Formats: sequence, C-alpha cells, structure tokens
Amino acid sequence: MPLEARNVDYGYDKNHWIFRELNLKLEQGEVVGLWGPSGSGKTSLGRILAGYAESMAGEVLMDGQPLPRAGVCPVQLVFQHPEKAVNPRWRMRRVLHEAEMAEHPILNALGIQPEWLDRRPDELSGGELQRFCVARALGKETRYLIADEMTTMLDAITQAQIWHTVMATARERNLGLLVISHDLDLLNRLCDRIIPMPASEL
Repeated sequence: MPLEARNVDYGYDKNHWIFRELNLKLEQGEVVGLWGPSGSGKTSLGRILAGYAESMAGEVLMDGQPLPRAGVCPVQLVFQHPEKAVNPRWRMRRVLHEAEMAEHPILNALGIQPEWLDRRPDELSGGELQRFCVARALGKETRYLIADEMTTMLDAITQAQIWHTVMATARERNLGLLVISHDLDLLNRLCDRIIPMPASEL
C-alpha cells in the first residue's frame, strides 16, 4: 500500500494558501521527484508527509491508515540543513544509536569515519553531518524516505556518494523515495517520474 496525500491544504491562513486539494501517491520501490521553484511549497509538503507538520485539511495515509503517533515513524525526512536536525549537545554515536544504526554497514558505504562517532555536530563539516542524518533516516523501520534538497549544499563528490548509497539501499529494501528538488537534471537522473508542485510548470 502507498504513502498518500489526499486533498491536502496548507497555507499561512485561510486567506493565504500555499497549496490546496493536493494529491500525491508514492509506492514502495518507487522513486518520485517533486519539483518546483523556491516558495512553491515543496518543503511544507515534505514535512506534512513525514508527520512534522499538519495540513489544514485533507489527510496523509500509509497503508490506508494515518501515520503512527508513537514510536519510530516509517516515513523519514532528511532536511537540506543537517545542523538543524540533530541535538547539538549529542555526540554522533548517540545520534545513530537512537535509530539503532550505530553499528551498521551503511556507515561505511556513506563514508562515515569511525573517529567521527565521538564528535559533536559542530565538530563536523556540513557534508560529514549530512551523512549521519542520512544513515539515521535509513533505520530498519523506514519504508519511505523523503529527501528535501538533501545534497544541495554539498560538494559533488559527497553528493555522488550519498545518492549512490541511498539509491542502492532503496532498491535493496524496496523503499519508496520522494526526492524534493528544484534541480530538474538531478530529478531526471534519479526518478521514475516527476511531479511538479501546483502552479509550477516543467
């Protein structure tokens, strides 16, 4: 069964809508691109799909049911800015331990060095920190991954390594992957299909 947004509305208030009656369906094993310019609501929709924000109307369903309110959410979101997604006081080993990923082969695939595990977020570069956020998001309970401009701020080598690992993991585990980006070239390389945000034209 898919991850679905059904007739979802979101805006600043009822006079200032970002999108209305939006529908989106993502199947497991599918790689879908979500395209639109800055301000089109891509990030807001990603947050709603992952349970980080609530829509003003409509619903988000997985397997025909609302997302679970307790425990690990099977829909994980990786943000553009990793420094905003981790506790600045925690060492990275603890960040991974929270997702039961402290000792997992994917750490090596993502290029995470053993000595980084005992560092805090501010002791890592943006690329190093984003590797940890990706590893954490790929915990064993994850069935859908939402990548919101996940590698936009990173150098080309780091981008390639992260995407190679994410795509290989998605294929191996039959994950549904929603790639949110303004970069059509990236989406065309990665995705089975591309959905434009309402009022955006491909």
